[in-house]
Amino acid sequence: MMANQANRVFDTKTSIITAGLRFSRWLALTAPAPRPAVKFMSLTFWKAFWLTMRPYLIFISGAAGLVGLSFIEHPHPYRIMLAFWPLLFSYGFGQALTDCFQIDTDTLSSPYRPLVRGVITRKQVLRTSLAGLISGIVLLTCLNPLILVPGIGAVLGLLGYTFFKKRWWGGPFWNSWIVALLPIIGRMTDGHLRLTEVAASFNADSGAFLFAVLAILFSYGNFVVMGYLKDISPDRQTGYKTFPVVFGWRATAVYSDALALAAAAFTGLALYGVHANFIGVAIYVVAVTVNTSAQVRIHGLRDEHKAFGPIANVVRALILYSLAVVVAKQIDWLAFGAVFYLLFETALRYRPEKSQV
Repeated sequence: MMANQANRVFDTKTSIITAGLRFSRWLALTAPAPRPAVKFMSLTFWKAFWLTMRPYLIFISGAAGLVGLSFIEHPHPYRIMLAFWPLLFSYGFGQALTDCFQIDTDTLSSPYRPLVRGVITRKQVLRTSLAGLISGIVLLTCLNPLILVPGIGAVLGLLGYTFFKKRWWGGPFWNSWIVALLPIIGRMTDGHLRLTEVAASFNADSGAFLFAVLAILFSYGNFVVMGYLKDISPDRQTGYKTFPVVFGWRATAVYSDALALAAAAFTGLALYGVHANFIGVAIYVVAVTVNTSAQVRIHGLRDEHKAFGPIANVVRALILYSLAVVVAKQIDWLAFGAVFYLLFETALRYRPEKSQV
């Protein structure tokens, strides 16, 4: 009797397994085939690559670069415009490049991205992003050959991005120093400037340029730290030991507060050093208000799917801090700065996924 019962149990398990295999086979046969990658350099490819660049975030590198350009003593309009475009798009090419090395976590956190969906391939994105970054460095080097050094350093830093992102102690600082190179590169586009003069400029205007660079370092660091909060679950599942994965939400919010305070303080010192005009101070006050609201809000949240609101405000604050310094140094750039910021808000509003910033 016991043998018969065992046989019936075995037969039942076998039937279940067989049914499961048949169902799996049916799913495989009826599921839509993966969408093949588009033709390289086609219009569809460029649309997909543009989304991969995160166009709403290229204004970060644009604002950081403008800070450096504004410290040029006698800026020539054509040199400023030549330098501005590669600085503006450098963030987008950098984002696309780093995406190639974190498809695992992006698959969970950002399944809408073309690279994750297989619309474009890793090889296509690698080739295009590196070509874009190298072209930008070449153009900037034509303005000042010394830019080759920080330019190559930035690209090498981007290639090491994923390694440091997986370690809680490395990610924020590693990202930040790369972005903090942009105002230095912008300052160096003055063709008559020597490397020793760049170092000396850290002591000019009561250290205003150094303070402006540090403000960008810490404000972008805050964006990175707070940005990790929206991806806690996918980062945990894929083995990324980011700060919130290791230490939790509250500790991350406090860490973010410290970075926000440093960003506000160094921007204020930069404005003091350049004897800021009323408009520059007004923009600074707005930036501090926006940043403070983000910090207060993030402490009241515990849902990573709702973190995008405060994170967006941190990006706003970063750009406004930068524009405050730019307008304080070059009041004639006020109209351009206003248009620049409106374009940023428009791009941010129409980003493809509202919960991702």
